[in-house]
Order: sequence, then C-alpha cells, then structure tokens
Amino acid sequence: MTATVADALEQLGVPTPLQAVAIGGDWQAGSGEPLPTRSPIDGASHGDLALATPAQVEQAIAAASEAFRTWRVTPAPVRGEFVRRYGEQLRRHKADLAALVTAEAGKITTEALGEVQEMIDVCDFAVGLSRQLYGKTIASERPGHRLAEQWLPLGPVGVISAFNFPVAVWAWNAAIAWVCGDPVVWKPSEKTPLTALACQALVAKTLTEMPDVPAGVSSVVIGGADAGQTLAASAHVPLVSATGSTRMGRAVAETVAKRLGRSLLELGGNNGMIVAPTADMELAVRSIVFAAVGTCGQRCTSLRRLIAHESIADTLRDRVLGAYAKLPIGDPRDDGTLVGPLVDEAALAGMQDALAAAREQGGQVHGGERVTDGVPAGGFYVRPAVVEIAADAPIVQQETFAPILYLLRYQDFDQALEIHNGVPQGLASAVLTTDMREAEQFCGPAGSDCGIVNVNTSPSGAEIGGAFGGEKDTGGGRESGSDSWKQYMRRATNTVNYSTDLPLAQGIKFDV
Repeated sequence: MTATVADALEQLGVPTPLQAVAIGGDWQAGSGEPLPTRSPIDGASHGDLALATPAQVEQAIAAASEAFRTWRVTPAPVRGEFVRRYGEQLRRHKADLAALVTAEAGKITTEALGEVQEMIDVCDFAVGLSRQLYGKTIASERPGHRLAEQWLPLGPVGVISAFNFPVAVWAWNAAIAWVCGDPVVWKPSEKTPLTALACQALVAKTLTEMPDVPAGVSSVVIGGADAGQTLAASAHVPLVSATGSTRMGRAVAETVAKRLGRSLLELGGNNGMIVAPTADMELAVRSIVFAAVGTCGQRCTSLRRLIAHESIADTLRDRVLGAYAKLPIGDPRDDGTLVGPLVDEAALAGMQDALAAAREQGGQVHGGERVTDGVPAGGFYVRPAVVEIAADAPIVQQETFAPILYLLRYQDFDQALEIHNGVPQGLASAVLTTDMREAEQFCGPAGSDCGIVNVNTSPSGAEIGGAFGGEKDTGGGRESGSDSWKQYMRRATNTVNYSTDLPLAQGIKFDV
C-alpha cells in the first residue's frame, strides 16, 4: 500500500487491517475468500482482505431491517439533517476520498474530485428534498370525503455498484434513500473496495454526531457475486439498485422479480452522437474527445458511436485523430494527464478483442494500441481508437468498456436516427446541429430513444438535478434528481370520510 493511500485511509477513519463488513461503525473481518486489491495505475498492492460471506450479508440486512423500524418514523427533516452532516464530512475529506478514487479506479485527479463533488451535490439535493416529499390531494366524487396520496418509507435498499463510479452512484442512492426513510446495504465492486470502506467510515463519523440515528441505517459488505445475489434474493430488501453490465442486471432482476420485489437498473450504454453538417465543428471536436476518452472510455455515458454526415465525416475523423495524437496519456495522479489506465488486464483484452472483431468485419482501425512508454509499469494504458466501420457491423451492437469510437456515416437525418436507435442499449445520446428542426426532432417522440437526450453538448456527464438512467437494455431505472425519489418510497391512497353518511363510489347502492 502506498503512503498516499495509507494516509488517505487514516484521515478518512478506515480501520486497519482492512475489514470487509461494516454496520454503522461496527467493523468485522470477512469470513470468505481472500481478495487481493491492486491499483490500475501500476499494479501496486493495496493489501488483501477476506470477502464477506452470504451469512454476513444477511447480518447486515437484519441490522437494516431493525434500523428501519426507527428510521421510518424519524421525521424526514431530521433524516435530512443526517444527510447534511454526511455532506459536510465529504466536504472536509474531499481530497482524501478523491485520492482513493484515483488510486482504485485510475481516474485523473480532476475527474476524481468531480466525482466526490457529485456526492456533495446530491447530498444538498436530498437535504432540500427531505422537506418536499409531497403527495397529492385528489377531488373525491363522494360528498364529505377527502382523497389524497401519501408517500411512505419503503424499507431497506440494496445497492450494487460498479468500479467506474465507485462512490457517486452509491451516493445517488444512499442520500435519497436515507431522506425517504430507508436504510442502505451496499455491495460495491470488488475492484474498488477501499473507496466503499472510506464512505462507510464517514458514515460512522456522522453517526457519532447523531447518536439517535440507528447504526444499521448504513452498511457495506465487500463480497463477490454471491453477496449480490443474497441482496437480490432477500425478501427483507424491497428495492435493489444495481449498476453494471446488462448480464449482471438481468441476473439481479430475475432474482428480484421472483419474489415480486423492485429493481432499479443502470446497465449498458453504447451511446451515440449525431453530428450534422451545420454543427459547430470546434464544439463537436471538444465534445467528442471528452465523451470518448474521459475515464479512458470507462463511463456508462462514454461516447461509443459517432454518426457523422458523409459530407463532414472525413474532416471530423481527421480532427478527432489530431486531438487524440496530442492527448497526455499516463499516470492519472500527474498534473496535465487526461487519459489514465484501463482498470485491469481483462479490460485491455476486451478492447483488443473488440478491435480484432472490427477488423474482421471490415473496419479500419486508427490507434488502439497499448502504450508502454512514459507510463507507470504494471498499468494497462492504451491509445484511444477510432474505427471507421459500417453501421450494421455486429461489433457496433456491443458496448466495450474502453476508448473505442466507431465512426459511422449517414446521408439524411432519418437515416441517422435509425442508426442511432438501432442498438439494444438506450442510455445517453446527443445531436450536434444548428438546425432547430433536427434538434427538436431528436428530442421528440420520434427521435432519440434514450433516457438522456442532449443537444449541442456531450452525452457524457450529467447533473444531479435530472433523473439519470436509460431505456431498453439499459434497464429503465432512474437515479439521482427529478422525482426519482418516488422509487424509494411506497404510495398509499388515503380516503377520509368526515361525514355521517356512507356513500359508495360509482353510485353503488348497498342498503342493509
């Protein structure tokens, strides 16, 4: 473990040796198989810890269920105060937590700091929400009656998160769930356990400031696939929020559906951008490069498919490749680096397999090779790739979590929309155009079929105020802003008769 990582863990309050289970401030060693943890920057060891077993996951679920009995009747503004204080801990330890994000996920420093800022922002959002969990008053057809909707806490929420946003996605769920009256049990990616333990350590600090808050309001379990399945299968967890691959999401959804629970899924992206002839070319190049290579192409909103009008495609290709040639690739901790490493060797192999398949399917590949000069040994660094290929090539239907950008050409806007929507995934999308009709068509019912639809900006990167999520194989879930809080609550329709009569709805007569 490097001195920087050790110091960050100490400042954040993570006990050592590392332990895989924490319920509130109670830390326990895992009873499962050992998990070696390594940095994608240079392969350096962060130490080993034993994984949590399904039995230990059940223990955390039981603690959350017990905490729910108290938390659900705690006034929502008091729950909001807990989130506010947690947000203050994040502000105090922003740099320390960001250092862990860089060390574990390989993000450049500015992106890591931005991810922690996103946590702070969603805490602020949730604090305001704690005084705005509004229901509706509905006109009753019966005299002397009041009809209303009331939103009530749902129960413990299971969160299964991925490595690429190791802290922000949990915060989207946890901050909203907490103000809605729901405890949270978190199973993070095995690739990024330290950041999860750090977040829980800050929960423990917050709990010492508010001793009336039940400890089981927040738990973390570092486990494998069996831990995730235990969460998904538990009847005591009414909502499971899962972020990751479509394959993983299907497994979780099937397990949750068997017990008629709720699942909130954030899965594959394979995001597209249409660039029209009228687009601002300077804006287009900047938008494309950030969206395609940020986080080394390992964002769920990364740009995968560039759909360019045939009249500008060659010019756009050359400008993007020119920008790629100047990209500083290297240690994400260094000032000026814009592209850090892939997360591990499997990610590198996946990228090379996809490029090989693209060549076999008639694609012309520019870049994509491994970078070994001027980068830390032991990491998996690559040059971003642009692949000129036909829109109907099978590889274009797949999402590869790497900086591969497929360049597809179109002749008219209807064809561009058909290409754009012709993949199984439906997360983020963008059109770059100064034609108002094209922009409005893209945003309309016959336009983009994605959950995130942007005009003249990148598909990558989202503000916390809007609901985040997508359609089709992306899973249909919505997290963070807007009215996504309703997924963490149950709705009750209340009828109150304040008269001395008993009229029945629909004019039914039933005299006894």
